[in-house]
Amino acid sequence: MSNNRGRGLQANALGMFDTVVMAVAGSAPAYSIAATTAVLVGAVGLASPAALLYCAIPMLGIALAYSRLSRIDVNAGASYSWVGRTLHPFLGFVSGWALVISATIFMVAGSLPAGSMTLALFDEELAENTALSTVVGACWFLFMLLVVLGGARLTVRAQLVMSGVELVILALFAVLALFHAGSARAFDWSWLGFGHFDGVTGFASGALIAAFYYWGWDVTSNLSEETRDSRRTTGLAGLIGVGVVFLLFEVFTITVNVILSSRQIQENDANVLAVLGAELWPGWGGKLLIVAVMLSTIATLETTLIQVTRSLFAMGRDRTLPAALGRVHRRWNTPWVAIAVVGVVALAMFIASNSLGSVGDILSDAISAIGLQIAVYYGLTGLAAVVAYRKMLLSSVGDFVFGGLWPLFGALFMFWIFVESLGELSGSAIVIGIGGLVAGLIPMFWYWRQGSDYYRPAKLDATQTVEADYVPAGGGANPVVHEGLPTDF
Repeated sequence: MSNNRGRGLQANALGMFDTVVMAVAGSAPAYSIAATTAVLVGAVGLASPAALLYCAIPMLGIALAYSRLSRIDVNAGASYSWVGRTLHPFLGFVSGWALVISATIFMVAGSLPAGSMTLALFDEELAENTALSTVVGACWFLFMLLVVLGGARLTVRAQLVMSGVELVILALFAVLALFHAGSARAFDWSWLGFGHFDGVTGFASGALIAAFYYWGWDVTSNLSEETRDSRRTTGLAGLIGVGVVFLLFEVFTITVNVILSSRQIQENDANVLAVLGAELWPGWGGKLLIVAVMLSTIATLETTLIQVTRSLFAMGRDRTLPAALGRVHRRWNTPWVAIAVVGVVALAMFIASNSLGSVGDILSDAISAIGLQIAVYYGLTGLAAVVAYRKMLLSSVGDFVFGGLWPLFGALFMFWIFVESLGELSGSAIVIGIGGLVAGLIPMFWYWRQGSDYYRPAKLDATQTVEADYVPAGGGANPVVHEGLPTDF
């Protein structure tokens, strides 16, 4: 048990429906389609639906790993705690750090489109202004920062509104696409096969980008200390979230390939959906889908903020980063120091990003870099699940497939696309992706030398876990979370 005791996060704040909404919002359907489709089509062309399909299968394996691990260790750090207690504390720290770095980079990659989408509602030319887009995006980011600071319940209420409107608009356009007459090309089932990939390396680069599409559903695990019946709820919500966004991604990627020409996709790399909307519903269509993308982007900024601040909170609590990060606000039960630190760092990155070029250029490098970091911590988590449940894998066919084979396949797939894609990425994407991970070695070794208890973990073993519901000691309005759970440090 960590000796960094004190006020905890707000227990039992979220229910099953809230958590599913957070999982879907975390993957940001409209934002991912708008910002990433051009990058994916640029990498693999008509094989884009296949890349999403073949990345969904191993991604479900990772979601299964999260589901099984969340049953035996309720921890806001999620992958950081699980990997540290099964594989090695150093690998656990790298897992947590990879999430922190990828999420922080996403603050910039996500806020820029939020700004440009807002401006596009008023004037298309204004949306091309990177400096102005950055300012408006930073305003949205600060607004979401305040919402996240206000507590888990406020966060979910804001999310229900934003994601609800976004999903209704996407469903409307999915129906409109079915009845649309004109098309740039006819749908072909071969788009879901391997024939359109440019060899193994081409497939790997497409899969890396597809991993970025799905990324974010695991926010449910970072909210586990604030969720009712979290041992069951967080994992199941993650699985449902992956299923929902997979359907949306496939429908819209196929629709883009059918209705828009290659030239249209390339010329509108920062927002393919606005052009698609204008084709499906001339006049209002483009504006409505811009609203969907804007809401999706702002909604996913919120879930990303939750992931990074809860991870930093867990790391501060375990004293693997400055202990102040583990402090919780007396009134709102949120990790206010971690939230403040993320706010300052992200705003500094907004200013720096203006020297990097256009919105499209920044997005392309950031998405690739984040893809590398996602592959690292998802892959390690997949392995952690297999190790934690290793003594139970032969007890039934279900345990073997869903607890061993599928998570292991997901983990190996993530490591494979990491290695394969290194040869394909630009120098700046590799510097951001690998450099960000290497920077984490400094605090890791520093706090290891300081003697943090995290580096002397109680091993996580599914056969020895007390299968009791997560009830923090203390109860009341402001319970001390992280006491009374036998599987924690």
